[in-house]
Formats: sequence, C-alpha cells, structure tokens
Amino acid sequence: MLRLFIGIGLPEGVRDGLSRCASGLPGARWVAPENYHLTLRFIGEVDEGVAEDVNEALDLVVAPPFTLTLDGLGSFGKGHKARALWAGVAPSDPLLHLQAKVESALVRAGLAPEERKYSPHVTLAYLGGETPAEKLGRYMEANGLLREGPFPVDHFTLYESVLGKTGPTYHPLQDYPLGGWQP
Repeated sequence: MLRLFIGIGLPEGVRDGLSRCASGLPGARWVAPENYHLTLRFIGEVDEGVAEDVNEALDLVVAPPFTLTLDGLGSFGKGHKARALWAGVAPSDPLLHLQAKVESALVRAGLAPEERKYSPHVTLAYLGGETPAEKLGRYMEANGLLREGPFPVDHFTLYESVLGKTGPTYHPLQDYPLGGWQP
C-alpha cells in the first residue's frame, strides 16, 4: 500500500524563510523544511493499481503556470484545542482552478470526492495540549506578518508519505508540468 497526496513543493528560498519561524512556541512539533508543501489533495492509502490510475489521471490535468504568495499565519482549532500552525496563501484563482482540476481527475480515476472545503496552507507545526493558547496567540501576533513570495508554480507533484517514528517523510513520485493547451 502507498500513502499518497498531491501537492506543490516550495522553492528553497521560501522554505528557508518559513524555517526562520520554526522556534519560540512551546510544545510545537515543527515540520522539517524539506517537508514544507502546499497540499492540493490528500489521497491516503491505496494499492499500486489505484496509484497507477491516479498517475494516469493526473497526467491529463492541464492548467497554466502561475505565481503564489504565502501570507500570514493561522491555526486549525481554537485555544487549547489548536492542533496545527500554518502559513496562509494569498488569494489565488489559478491555484483554486488547479485544485479543482486535480480533484476532478481523481474522481474520474475512481476516488471518492473530497468532502472538506479546500483550505490552502503550508503546515509549519503540529500542536498539542502542551502549547498554551496564550503563547500561541503571542506567537501569531509576533510572526503574523509573514510573507514569502511571490514564487513561480510550474508543476505539481504526486508524493508518497512514509510514516516514521520522528514523523512522516515525503517522497516525490511524479511531477506534472503546468502549461500547454487550455480548453
């Protein structure tokens, strides 16, 4: 079985900028800079046959290249129930267009549609009960003006997520270039 997701990798300069925020928050489990990415769609565990169907479907996705800017911080969960700290993405119609095309391709490949609304972000840290809400609030106030980019997006990637004792590692399996014919 393969644990898969589709995402956009970040350029080294953007990863470096984000990694400068990776301290000063008690209880945070910081994501390694080499694992920073913008998820387009999490797939989960599938067998190799489904993975091949996914690859073939993604190979047919056509969308133009675009630029992205990371802008501001946020969290999933409120107060003492916050579970993740993330960098936001400035509004981007081309990103939403690409994500919709990826979603449509996966449904055509036989996967169930994603039920959650797409919320583009780059996860910076996972939070637990040992991260006090007031410290998270102060951290977000101090770092909330985070801005990285704009940076070019000229492809998206199918990744394998391998779970380990120190957290997941992500391995790119296939890149899909943006550009070409537009309907």
